Amino acid sequence: MNISIVSVGKLKEKYLKQGIDEYLKRLGPYAKIDIIEVPDEKAPETLSDQEMIMVKNAEGERILAKIGQDVHVIAMAIEGKAVSSEDLAENLDKLATYGKSKVAFVIGGSLGLSEAVMKRANEKISFGKITYPHQLMKLVLVEQIYRAFRINRNEPYHK
Repeated sequence: MNISIVSVGKLKEKYLKQGIDEYLKRLGPYAKIDIIEVPDEKAPETLSDQEMIMVKNAEGERILAKIGQDVHVIAMAIEGKAVSSEDLAENLDKLATYGKSKVAFVIGGSLGLSEAVMKRANEKISFGKITYPHQLMKLVLVEQIYRAFRINRNEPYHK
């Protein structure tokens, strides 16, 4: 399975990079994982509603440019369907079983995802109602993908 994580913004925090690298290493035997970062749109701290839409649209265009037509897209969105680790594992297993070997998880910037990205998404999932910084979400997502593969192979997950 080929999994891409397409996210807005360059990861700068060393501790997050180290965590992601550790899980990418662990995922090696299970799947090919690519981390694709698109630049965030520079914007002032306070924005009008229209300016927020413009920022999300610019970031959305960058995201969509990185996703092929044959890719199953899963948008990470707080308003998406809440999933457990077991749900995610089952979903990835079903995608692999039914020939969806290319999957892209999409993480928006601080303002979220554009309407165009949400429309392109085949599904929208949430890891709960709390808001995660989009950079931390990348680490949480990679860990959950690793956990999903361990669950699907009935392998222990050391806490």
